[in-house]
Amino acid sequence: MKRILILLTVTASLFGPRGPVLAHHGQAAYNMAASVTVTGIVTEFQFANPHCIVHVDAKAENGELQKWQGELTSPNHLVRAGWNPHSINAGDQIALTGWRAKSGANSLWITKTVVNGHELKTAAGT
Repeated sequence: MKRILILLTVTASLFGPRGPVLAHHGQAAYNMAASVTVTGIVTEFQFANPHCIVHVDAKAENGELQKWQGELTSPNHLVRAGWNPHSINAGDQIALTGWRAKSGANSLWITKTVVNGHELKTAAGT
């Protein structure tokens, strides 16, 4: 009987849930101390899991074209805030405000989205 109990305990520990394996990365890769705003033209909007992505062509202060990527929450969260796959379209004028990647890459965790002059809320009820 003792062997069966030990075997069941070992088996359960092997197939049970794992906290670190299921952990989410959050916004650890972004500098949350200061936000930046990027304005440009949407080249692509990916309304897909695990995070929606906005690709933008923006001009730097020197006039040079820069390609930016903005990361949003998951589609199911955005749907609750009124979004759909066509909320942002290629060719739209967009202003993205958010936290820039700590690496210095042209990547943002988006906290505010303004498309063609209209703000799209990123959370239901906000």
